Amino acid sequence: MTHKGWHSRGYLPHFDSAETIQFVTFRLFDSLPRAVAEMLAKQPDNLAKTDESLDGGSGACWLKDPQIAALVENAMLHFDGDRYRLLAWCIMPNHVHVVVEPTEENQLGAIIQAWKSFTAHRANSVLSRSGPFWHKDYFDRFIRDEGHLARTIDYIENNPVKAGLASTAASWPWSSARRRA
Repeated sequence: MTHKGWHSRGYLPHFDSAETIQFVTFRLFDSLPRAVAEMLAKQPDNLAKTDESLDGGSGACWLKDPQIAALVENAMLHFDGDRYRLLAWCIMPNHVHVVVEPTEENQLGAIIQAWKSFTAHRANSVLSRSGPFWHKDYFDRFIRDEGHLARTIDYIENNPVKAGLASTAASWPWSSARRRA
């Protein structure tokens, strides 16, 4: 399989390379009001402001349903050690953070598309609904060094605490933090 390196689908740059650890965020389709998403898109380096907006809990927040959150977590864990190494994750009410390292044979975009496609179909069935579930794109940033990796994992696992959803990272049920505790 050929990895794409730096590429764009017209709106966000992405980096795809074998065995490169990536920080990925993907979100529900209604997680940011249109006006907020458009305003954030116009701002350079808007990651912190986007995360703050996501942590505000906009949209239907289907991922707060334990059945839906478990479905997403199990889908991500399913091919861990085979198609990728899942190093950290956190499922928030309207978005997901992941640190993942694709194997040589698997592209990052294909991995994320598989997670989103499988979980969207299953979640829509559980929710007795149809239509879009996930936002069409995702954010990714490759991990530069061990310090960046440690800071990113800490950020991801403490996201529920920062958002006021849990008192400790390990107490949040949909995160890798509880497995490290």
